[in-house]
Amino acid sequence: MLPVLQQVLSTLDLPVEWMGLRAVQETAGYRHARDGQPQGNGKRLTQGVMVEVLVDGQIGYGSVNSFQPDRIRAAAQRAYEQAIAAAPWGVFKFSITTRPKVTGQYISPFLKPLDALSPGEINDLLVRLCHTLNVSDQIVQTTATAIANEVETWFISSNGSEVYQKFLLLETHYGATAQDGNVVQQRSNNGYLAHCYQGGWELFPDAHLWERAQQIGEQAIELLTAAECPTTTTALVLAPDQMMLQIHESVGHPLELDRILGDERNYAGGSFVKLEDFGTLSYGSKLMNITFNPTIPGEFASYGFDDTGAPASHAYLIHAGILQRGLGSLESQIRAGVPGVACARASSWNRPPIDRMANLNLEPGTDSFDDLIRTIEYGVYMESNRSWSIDDQRYKFQFGCEYGKLIENGKLTKTVRNPNYRGTTPEFWHSLIRVGSNDTWAMYGTPYCGKGEPNQAIRVGHGSPACVFAGIEVFGGGE
Repeated sequence: MLPVLQQVLSTLDLPVEWMGLRAVQETAGYRHARDGQPQGNGKRLTQGVMVEVLVDGQIGYGSVNSFQPDRIRAAAQRAYEQAIAAAPWGVFKFSITTRPKVTGQYISPFLKPLDALSPGEINDLLVRLCHTLNVSDQIVQTTATAIANEVETWFISSNGSEVYQKFLLLETHYGATAQDGNVVQQRSNNGYLAHCYQGGWELFPDAHLWERAQQIGEQAIELLTAAECPTTTTALVLAPDQMMLQIHESVGHPLELDRILGDERNYAGGSFVKLEDFGTLSYGSKLMNITFNPTIPGEFASYGFDDTGAPASHAYLIHAGILQRGLGSLESQIRAGVPGVACARASSWNRPPIDRMANLNLEPGTDSFDDLIRTIEYGVYMESNRSWSIDDQRYKFQFGCEYGKLIENGKLTKTVRNPNYRGTTPEFWHSLIRVGSNDTWAMYGTPYCGKGEPNQAIRVGHGSPACVFAGIEVFGGGE
């Protein structure tokens, strides 16, 4: 593919300051079973090229769903015309310094390639999962899903950039719904499609798959007779699978620089964070250390370069509770005048890259899980996101979980159903009083982070230890 792009680039004669070509080819295989019967079996191929040009300080885009040189040239012409048309209305003039020369490659680590299992073998696995989840006549539905994606990208530019990246991406889910009269409860493996990683079929099934599926079915039944989560203000312990959502919504989105600059307000809202807050804002307690790290092997949004070619690196967004830098691409960093990261990402070949999360993680502390629980006289422990709501400024939120346990006198005791909690972002993170050790740390992901007009659903990863928050308002499903 690189020779094709280089040949096209060498023959283009447009008066541009800079030009980049990004080709993408993605193959996705989808398998789904419900109640022990295969329901969805499909394979999808999408491919195309995005051309990006810089003219008179403005960036223009043109895309085409083909690798044919003549059609790529036509897309380049459209990009040029778009940049010329935008120039009189531009809010900022960019220079070629926003697109430095880069070269290199990145390939996801894997042991078993994504063609190591046949469609029949995957279906058999999902059917067996459904049967394992079905632990009782009170289980009224079981589901299991596996999605395998292979994505290749090639990027070249007029100033000598040349980047190749290949991503092997695996998304899995299974869960059970239980019913007793008008009481209905769902339990899944850490939340819907939370098990998203880079790698091959060595990631699924793992050594604990069947034991975990049995446990999920049993917990769905357990929730039918559990008491409602109490309504009180108390200590809250969140498992890593719920911390994933907490980090995503109350840290990731509010730190996006394009949102802070106002680019997202028409669609997804703004942020309570202001540009002058970087370097000074006390975002949370001193135990709060959030990193942007696309370099972790196997995490869902790892990469070597973002979609403009900026090299990925590990950086603190929040260190010891103090806001350090934003989730902003090279363009947003220049516009905002604050430090950012390599996070210009596009969902496909037909979308321009914008400021996005990648791997956003809470760094571990020193406490074991037993130590976290042992210090609590009374509180609630929650796992696995079920629902979420947060306002347009990413300030006031309310989240619900699938499964909860009371904490009494330093021990996990009774199961509670419909556990929910609410708060406001800065106050919530300032209430962080204990952070679990590496032994409690786990990483998850989601393929459905939405943003932009037209919308882009993109893959993100989040890792976190278990955490303790003091004085949090919790409540059950009756409210």
